Amino acid sequence: MKLTYYQVLKIRRVSGVLAAAAFTGVLSALLADSLKVITEHYEEQFLEKLHEERYLIFLLPLAGLSLIHLLRRFLFKNKANKGIKEVLDVVNKKSNSLPAYKIPSHYLNGFLTVIFGGSTGIEVSTVVSTAAIGALSSRKAGFLHKYKTDLVCAGLAAGVTALFNAPVAGFLFAFEVFTKRKSKLHTVSVITAVLASSLLTNYFFYKQIFHFAISGWNASALPYMVLLGVIAGFNAVYLTKCVLFFKKFFQSISNDYLKIIGGSLAISVILYAFPSLYGEGYAGIKTIAASQPLPALAVMLPMLLVLLLKPLVTSVTLGVGGDGGVFAPSLFIGAFLGMIVCVTLNHFFGLGLIPLNFIVIGMAAVLSASIHAPLTSIFLVCAIADNYVLFIPIAVASLISWAVAHTVFPYSVYTYKPVAHNPVSQKAVF
Repeated sequence: MKLTYYQVLKIRRVSGVLAAAAFTGVLSALLADSLKVITEHYEEQFLEKLHEERYLIFLLPLAGLSLIHLLRRFLFKNKANKGIKEVLDVVNKKSNSLPAYKIPSHYLNGFLTVIFGGSTGIEVSTVVSTAAIGALSSRKAGFLHKYKTDLVCAGLAAGVTALFNAPVAGFLFAFEVFTKRKSKLHTVSVITAVLASSLLTNYFFYKQIFHFAISGWNASALPYMVLLGVIAGFNAVYLTKCVLFFKKFFQSISNDYLKIIGGSLAISVILYAFPSLYGEGYAGIKTIAASQPLPALAVMLPMLLVLLLKPLVTSVTLGVGGDGGVFAPSLFIGAFLGMIVCVTLNHFFGLGLIPLNFIVIGMAAVLSASIHAPLTSIFLVCAIADNYVLFIPIAVASLISWAVAHTVFPYSVYTYKPVAHNPVSQKAVF
């Protein structure tokens, strides 16, 4: 059967979009994986140096935030990074595109924020950078411009895939947070980028973040996992409101130097007292996950303080100009919350609950409630754990935490914007 001119043209267009999506996936994986590798390396180097000379903690955040300020002023057009909002504006057609300079801007600023102690992660920096790669791909051929949203979502999905080696989570993140498009081409484009990213990461960059020896779970513990989900929902709201409050507070300070000095000093004081809050905090998660025997109730007070202070130091980091988001902080908070809940229940009720299970479930529950994306959180944490043994309790706790958070405060840091005479609306400030 001979194809018509329009059928041939359509095939060429579809092939062009998929080729651009694959290319976007490869570039996004290279960016995400390289950022992850160098950030982990230098974060470890700085932490080792801090163990020898703790006073350096009063210099590092100041140095990092000052460098970010100078780069923004003299290299990146003196425009502050707005995180996920920049991507949402493009997807929702409120902005023409993501300029190419957003790629190095978020890459460098995310790197500098974390290695110098900013209490956040590189996830949002990666998402915006890889989304900008997708936007850039859409400008390389005239017909691709109309598929900009498809390629932007392909890029950010590929970025999340590479960071966590979690292709399903990367795919779901694009749909849960950014777009609900039902187009077959959109779906296939995102899948193509995710597969390209996953293949490249697995063969050249794969390194498991955590090594959790999960053996199983008991159905009798499910009610306590539900309880963890409820508490996680409230903790996520606390994190969200902290970020929004401090962002507004620091925006009210017009003097950039005063903002940087004051913010970095606050970060340094907290990190000096609680070093586990430095950077992404993954080292802290590994420490409590490997703790044997089970921590006594007497040491729960420091852990509780860490749980309360993490949202504060994260919010200050972001408020004064650090580049990052709530992905890594949510995982950190969830791990400590899970441990605290487990130890408390075991101490007072002798339940014999498994701490590691509660740590992993807590990570998923807080992340789900923080970003309002339960499916992404479920599959991402299962990928982190490198097995699906806890899939059911993770799913239950994540859905419950999301429902609680949405009921208490129906906005995430991505979807909240104050307006005059109306405290909430549906567009992002962060």
